[in-house]
Amino acid sequence: MSTTAEPTRARAAAGNAELDACRALMRGGSKSFFTASLLLPARVRGPATGLYAFCRVADDLIDGSTEPERAIAELQARLDAVYAGRPGPELADRALACVVERCEIPRVLLDALLEGFEWDVRGRHYETIEDLHAYGARVAGTVGAMMALVMETRSAPALARACELGVAMQLTNIARDVGEDAGLGRVYLPAQWLREEGIDAEAWLARPQFDARLARVVQRLVDEAERLYQRAECGVPALPRDCRPGIQAARLVYGEIGQALARAGLDSVNRRTVVPRGRQLALVASLVPPGHPLTAGGALPPLPAVRFLVEAAADERLPDRTFYQRTVRVLELLERQAQREMA
Repeated sequence: MSTTAEPTRARAAAGNAELDACRALMRGGSKSFFTASLLLPARVRGPATGLYAFCRVADDLIDGSTEPERAIAELQARLDAVYAGRPGPELADRALACVVERCEIPRVLLDALLEGFEWDVRGRHYETIEDLHAYGARVAGTVGAMMALVMETRSAPALARACELGVAMQLTNIARDVGEDAGLGRVYLPAQWLREEGIDAEAWLARPQFDARLARVVQRLVDEAERLYQRAECGVPALPRDCRPGIQAARLVYGEIGQALARAGLDSVNRRTVVPRGRQLALVASLVPPGHPLTAGGALPPLPAVRFLVEAAADERLPDRTFYQRTVRVLELLERQAQREMA
């Protein structure tokens, strides 16, 4: 028996255990994401939950800290350790290290994610929808790019659509959580749009109220999210066939939040819109067959806000890998890790 066989199997088992354990965080955190993830193939579901776990832990650490700047510095140090191949004992860090190595995640993407969290800490306001796109690119477009890499999809057009899907989901979150964000002293709605309706952002934040003017602003945000969802659909056919149903499900379930909000009168100040579990399952059941060409237009230029993410992650020299190539790549990584452990 090879002397590297046992360490290799041990490392594989440990990595899989760490990724599997992260599913509990996803199940308790984002029910929409968890529902959609059930349609992802096992080879993607584990790394996806690892990414989600780190993003969730990072967000919770900052929100729960009395010194959020220090929390961000701690997260940056933890990323340093992850990229040095020496993650700390935290489950999310060890899972992330596994994903970073297996899927070759550029550090730029995770640095951009932390930058978005830092914008929250500083209470940054957003003047235009383009400014809000820039925020969404950091806190959600980064996740879209990383998910594409987990799926072994590296083409620039596909990455652009993945990033835009993340931005669309973030805009949906903002439209849904206007009242909740106001309770935290935050306004994400574009100040320009508010002024066009005669609303001063600072005055409104002092006394958050829902009225027809605010409804029009929220509707504009829902419409913008839907525009980006339509763009994102162009990238679904570029994904591996076994990944398409899960991503399309995520798009449908999240898009339904905006539609449900509109049907309920767009009041996201006094209530929080939730898509019932039954409706989520019905949307998933309505999916087209995995190989169906959903729409054309995958080569559209990227949204300007996500261009830097696409440039960091895309590598046209590396074609999207076949199942055989993915298997060989994982085995090579495990063998390399075993050799390091024995050195």
